[in-house]
Amino acid sequence: MIVQIAEKKPTDHSPVVVKMVKQDDTRGKIITCKAAVAYGPGEPFVVEQVQVHPPQKMEVRIKILFTSICHTDLSAWQGENEAQCAYPRIFGHEASGIVESAGEGVEDLKEGDNVVAIFNGECGECGYCKREETNKCERFGVNPMKKVMVSDGKSRFATVDGRPIYHFLNTSTFSEYTVLDSACVVKLPSATEVDLKKLTLLSCGVSTGVGAAWNTANVSSGSTVAVFGLGAVGLAVAEGARARGASKIIGVDINPDKFIKGQAMGITDFINPRDEKKAVYERIREMTGGGVDYSFECAGIVDVLRDAFLSAHQGWGLTVVLGIHPSPRMLPIHPMELFDGRQIVASVFGGFKGKTQLPHFAKQCMHGVVKLDEFITHELPFEQINKAFELLVSGKSLRCVLHL
Repeated sequence: MIVQIAEKKPTDHSPVVVKMVKQDDTRGKIITCKAAVAYGPGEPFVVEQVQVHPPQKMEVRIKILFTSICHTDLSAWQGENEAQCAYPRIFGHEASGIVESAGEGVEDLKEGDNVVAIFNGECGECGYCKREETNKCERFGVNPMKKVMVSDGKSRFATVDGRPIYHFLNTSTFSEYTVLDSACVVKLPSATEVDLKKLTLLSCGVSTGVGAAWNTANVSSGSTVAVFGLGAVGLAVAEGARARGASKIIGVDINPDKFIKGQAMGITDFINPRDEKKAVYERIREMTGGGVDYSFECAGIVDVLRDAFLSAHQGWGLTVVLGIHPSPRMLPIHPMELFDGRQIVASVFGGFKGKTQLPHFAKQCMHGVVKLDEFITHELPFEQINKAFELLVSGKSLRCVLHL
C-alpha cells in the first residue's frame, strides 16, 4: 500500500511536505498504534498502545497526521457536559490525515486521499441533508452522547488486551489511526495544493467561527460586529467578518492579551468588562450609535449572552449563539424584548454542510481569503498532549497542533 506521510518540524510553522512511501498492507487487519486514552474526567491522558479495528460498511479508517485541541475537548474531558459518561475514551475532533482503507459501500473516498474529520456529518441522503436550510444530518449530526459506531453499535477501539475504548463526537482523533463514518470524512484538494497542518483547523474551530459570520449571519460589507469571547472560535468570527468587509469589529474578553492577537484578525476595538463601570451592551450602543448589526456569543455564559443580545441594534440586529452552555439556566431574555426587532439564532459548525461545502472553503483558505496561520500558536509532538491541554487551560494557546 502507498500512503502519504508528512515530513514536519514540530517547532516551526513551515509548510508541510507530503511524500509518498510504501508500507505493509494493513487493509482488513487490526492496527496496533498509539493513542491518548482518557480513563476518567480530568485524569491525565495516557499515551499507550491501542488496537484499531478495520472499517465496516460505510466507514473509513484514516491515519491521523495532525490533530489539535478545542475547548469542546477540554470541557468534555473535564466532565462539564454529557460527554463525560463513558470511559475509557479517546477524545479529539480536529484532525487531518489520509485514508488508510475504506469499508464496503464507500464510493467518494479511497486510500491515500487527504481528508479532515468533521464532528457534524453529512450523509447526503436523509431529509435534513437534502434541505438547503440546515446543515444537520439525521444520522450523523453532532451527538456528544454517541460512543460507538452506527453500523453495529460497537467500538472500533480496544486496549491491547481487548477491552473496548469508546468513541467521541463522531471522530476520536487523539490516535494515530481512527475509524469514522464516511459521512464524517471530507476529502481535501490534492497534496500538492494543500497544507494539511493548517487545514486541521477546518474540522471545527475556524469553520464554526467563519461559517457563523458567512453562512448564519451573512455579514455584509460596512456593517458593525461585536464578538463576545475571543478564543479560537471568536477570533474566527472576527476573521470571517474582516474578510466580508465589516467596518467595525468589537472584541469583548476579560483577557487583555486577546486584543493584541485579535488585531491581526480584524478586531478594531476592544472591551474588557472588568474595566467598564456600565453594562457592556450600553458601552457598545454608545460606540455604534445604537448597537451593532451582528453580535456573536462565543463564551458559553448566559449572562454574556444577554449582553450580546442587547448590544444588537433594535429593529434589525442579529445575535448568533456559538458558545456551549453546560449550565441548566434558561435564556436570560424576556419574551417582550424580542418585539424590539432583534433576532437570536444558534449556529452549528458555522452552517457548513461538511462534505458538500468544506472542500471549497479549504481552497479559499489556501488562497488567503481566510488567514489560518494566526490560529496556530503552539505545536508539540503527540506524546506531549497533556502539556497541550495545560496551555489551553491557562489561556496561552488558541490552537496547539499535535504531530503524530
